[in-house]
Amino acid sequence: MKYTSAILFGGAASVVSASGYCSDAVQDLLGNFFCPGAVKQIKYDGLDIPGKYRAVATMDNSGACTFEDKAYSGPIAPYDEDLSLHFRGPLRLKNVAVYTPGKNSKRETPKSAAHAKRHGHQHLHKKHHEQKQERDVGDVVTAVIDGQLVSWINTWAGPTADAGADDSPAVTTTSASPVATATTSSKKAAATTSSASGSAGTITGDFVRSAYYNAESATADGLVFLANVGSAGVSGTWDTVWGSSLAYVDEDGSKAAASPTVLKDKLLSDEQEIAIFSDNECDSSCGTYRPDSVAYKGFAGSSKVFVAEFQMPDSGKTGANLNMPAFWLLNGAIPRTAQYAACSCWKGDNESPLQGGCGELDVVEILSSGDTRAKSTFHFANGVGDSHYIDRPVDSPIKVAVVMDADSSTVSIKVLDDFEFPTSLTSDEVQDMVNDEKDSLLTSLMSFVQ
Repeated sequence: MKYTSAILFGGAASVVSASGYCSDAVQDLLGNFFCPGAVKQIKYDGLDIPGKYRAVATMDNSGACTFEDKAYSGPIAPYDEDLSLHFRGPLRLKNVAVYTPGKNSKRETPKSAAHAKRHGHQHLHKKHHEQKQERDVGDVVTAVIDGQLVSWINTWAGPTADAGADDSPAVTTTSASPVATATTSSKKAAATTSSASGSAGTITGDFVRSAYYNAESATADGLVFLANVGSAGVSGTWDTVWGSSLAYVDEDGSKAAASPTVLKDKLLSDEQEIAIFSDNECDSSCGTYRPDSVAYKGFAGSSKVFVAEFQMPDSGKTGANLNMPAFWLLNGAIPRTAQYAACSCWKGDNESPLQGGCGELDVVEILSSGDTRAKSTFHFANGVGDSHYIDRPVDSPIKVAVVMDADSSTVSIKVLDDFEFPTSLTSDEVQDMVNDEKDSLLTSLMSFVQ
């Protein structure tokens, strides 16, 4: 397949090498290539390449697992399927928000909303969401929460598409050029932009905050915290075949809980991982999921925005997966079956070069103990990575936005200088997260065949 890598800098031009994506990339002792300086944005373009992956067809606790081919097509597919958010320590998670397109094309950003009023009552969220489905965006809602009468302007437009649904427009393209770009400037982007591969596109319609977590206030809305800590009799399950399943995780993020909890404002240790799903429990649209596990839908749709604020302190530890924090997105079907075992759609079929995994995006990932260079990689049939990296936030938090834009088949990972996690975003605000930085200069473009 053909990949195109366009690297954007503010500065003099250079020549990109196929192995390192930048002329002076350096290979470390583990074989990873790194460019000489950190960037503030990494963008992937041309992702609308049809493909297929091996979906789990059947699974049981005796160890039986069968697969079936599942085709995908359309902008950013298969990342238009439901995605879950994953965080590995050492990491302190401060804020998370998921934004999805609203019903109305234009709206004012509300000044207050119910999300900020709920503290630690996640077991009630399903009921609240069922109530909100009966109201339109912009309606004034009044309710008693925590014993107080409060009112707000409704910004929740209803649940996202079912995990198994694929309402993306079909495409007939059989070849394309995924583009990885990186920018270093921190200045705000202009209203429109273009790249070497053509116009970056314009996101239409406003986005509403469909899920939110704030550690300081113990606020969680529209989402549920899970982890691979299944324990029979508590939640989820464990066996010697598949290991621990997904389960509700306690407020410390360390062991199974009997019901949903809100993660504390705490540092996740090197060994801890947590997953965030929507608070919509799975039905038949989720496909196959592990028996006796806790199964929820992720966040689906061909356009969506994930914003997370977190810190990645240096624990001083060394060894496999130690002092290697990460934030990544998974196709929700992976953890719902066996995230760390063979019965999942994560791995492709080596016998068919057109088949690959169902989708993992490493947003920022540390690849060796104690390193401060966080890389990004796509894992699927049309996967692509980049040698540029984002600085690991050791002493202070960082805010990172992941924008999946159907109009331009683009995924942008961008460090935000100023973001307050509002209850909605205008289309211009979302576009700013996709646009290249204003003073960026396209310095090189190279293609290679793999």
